[in-house]
Amino acid sequence: MKRKWLAALAALLLVLAGCTGKSDTTSGKGNNNEKPAAQKEDISKFPMTVKNDGKIIDGGVLKYGLVSDTPFEGTLSYAFYTGAPDAEILQFFDESLFRTNGDYEITNDGAATYELSDDKKTMTIRIKDNVNWHDGQPVTAEDLEYAYLVIGHKDYIGVRYGDPLIQGIVGMEEYHSGKADKISGIKVIDKKTLTITWKQANPSVLTGIWAYPLPKHYLKDIPIKDLAKSDKIRKNPIGFGPFKVKKIVPGESVEFVRNDDYWAGKPNLEGVILKVVSPQVVLQALKKGEIDVAGFPTDQYLNAKGTKNIQFIGKVDLAYNYIGFKLGHWDAKKQENVMDNPKFQNKKLRQAMAYAINNQEVADRLYHGLRFPATTLIPPSFPGYHDSSIKGYTYNPEKAKQLLDEAGYKDVDGDGLREDPNGKKFKINFLAMSGGDIAEPLAKFYMQCWKDVGLDVQLVDGRLAEFNSFYDMVEKDDPKVDVYAAAWGTGTNVDPYGLYGRDAMFNYSRWVNEKNDELLEKGHSEQAFDKEYRRKIYSEWQKLMNEEVPVIPTLYRSAIYAVNNRVANFTVDPSSKLTWKDVGVTSEQPEVEQYE
Repeated sequence: MKRKWLAALAALLLVLAGCTGKSDTTSGKGNNNEKPAAQKEDISKFPMTVKNDGKIIDGGVLKYGLVSDTPFEGTLSYAFYTGAPDAEILQFFDESLFRTNGDYEITNDGAATYELSDDKKTMTIRIKDNVNWHDGQPVTAEDLEYAYLVIGHKDYIGVRYGDPLIQGIVGMEEYHSGKADKISGIKVIDKKTLTITWKQANPSVLTGIWAYPLPKHYLKDIPIKDLAKSDKIRKNPIGFGPFKVKKIVPGESVEFVRNDDYWAGKPNLEGVILKVVSPQVVLQALKKGEIDVAGFPTDQYLNAKGTKNIQFIGKVDLAYNYIGFKLGHWDAKKQENVMDNPKFQNKKLRQAMAYAINNQEVADRLYHGLRFPATTLIPPSFPGYHDSSIKGYTYNPEKAKQLLDEAGYKDVDGDGLREDPNGKKFKINFLAMSGGDIAEPLAKFYMQCWKDVGLDVQLVDGRLAEFNSFYDMVEKDDPKVDVYAAAWGTGTNVDPYGLYGRDAMFNYSRWVNEKNDELLEKGHSEQAFDKEYRRKIYSEWQKLMNEEVPVIPTLYRSAIYAVNNRVANFTVDPSSKLTWKDVGVTSEQPEVEQYE
């Protein structure tokens, strides 16, 4: 642990050199101000599927590491969860009715099939006959309708209602306001068939339709306002996925057993044991065979590269890191964001803070190229929509200082720190999350970058926040938070409305803008079924967000998994048809790193 910390600290010193213009000294010949070249990796060179030609044994229990420095929350329902750890658990026992292709478009290969009407406003969904809940009851059309009735209900406390594909259903507004007891645009035709009709055609229906039914027979007696905290969600959840939940140790582990009646066929594995593993010990746990599979921290990859008993697979992730400004609050009564916090209303201040950060140094020195500078809010994992002509905010401290001067933030008393335009001390409270060896060095790096241009930035409460506390403060617009560092997994739907719409609860910066409203509406309009038109609209939107910078995209991410050599058929390839049903092991015991 001490060696890891020293290594992280050394990396921080290198990064700070890139931020301050100073360098650590090096021994030997040459210019002492030259930083040693960072060793860089290229995620495009990683395989996306493990290589294992061995025969899969009958049964076998896979051990899955949920890499986190904090307990998982345990809201085990797609309708209610908000954190990535819970999503990692959900993937084993529940799933969407639809499978997707390499472009993340729904297909008819899943538990249901679909047909879209000629006007593209109505979808007919037919659930296959052999799709059953873990208690043996069939998954029905009423179960999918029930999911929409829960999410659209006025007592629903989750965040999914902000999805325009949900709000845009005919009759949803009337149901949400309490004027109707049903959603008129959703019709159950028979036990396995229903139709959904939208007010307007929306191309996101092919990549973002909500297709996660809820077991109505199991949950209907629980008031909707109490569902998220109920034992049937948190302790005894059921789904229709390849594994059943057998035992949950809250926040720590989940034991799954095979669902022999899984609609797609009997899974290869007899069971899965998932347990929380700290980022600090994940590599050792993999080497010892204590876990078979884990999402692997990219900042640790160079230390792990070459480990004999594991393989690494990866891809460019559907995600990005960002720094957000708290510009207002969420109005729960109006169900929309209100931009009423004056502290960061001047976009020149936001732009200056973006120019002050050296993302390239962070990417190269701390992540060895496995994260790389983000330029827009649509990542390159959507190659058809990511606008590569936008260069974003490259490191330019002199430009940052110029913008701060123009905005009236000047060092009046000569202490090196800027006052606000009224001559008052200007302190920025920065919320950053704990986790991994570089969490604290990285937070200090950001603060040093901002200090170098004269801004006084301090951690909220003087420390990093653990995952659950962090998002509790962000979601509730805690007044102590001015700026926060977070990340988004975009999901497979390119439409950014759910993260940046006026009435999207996930719009944590609370930024609202009429041009933003206009472009986001056009991006999922009927006209946007024309991909070239949609590409043009999202290019305009990326340029708008780059100019207004309500959040600063900092790094695009690589998704890397470490997998024991005994594991077969595990993949991160979006075009692959392999699923958790197909994953197996070729030996009873995991391979263990041999030390000479």
